[in-house]
Amino acid sequence: MANKRELLEAEALQLSVAERASLAQLLLASLDEENEIDDAWDSETQRRIADIERGVTRVITIADALAQVRAALP
Repeated sequence: MANKRELLEAEALQLSVAERASLAQLLLASLDEENEIDDAWDSETQRRIADIERGVTRVITIADALAQVRAALP
């Protein structure tokens, strides 16, 4: 008797090339542990851009940022 993976493999091989490619991409993406991290960073980036565009966040130059950090150090 065939196991679950073998049955799934046999069914997958009956799919069209395009369907198999799509399934392969989906399966590979499910193995990517960093996928969730990338999605979270994408969301955070979009949130920060929106904050800047709405004027919620004040943007300063790197020179000013470094000056503030240096001033805060003992």
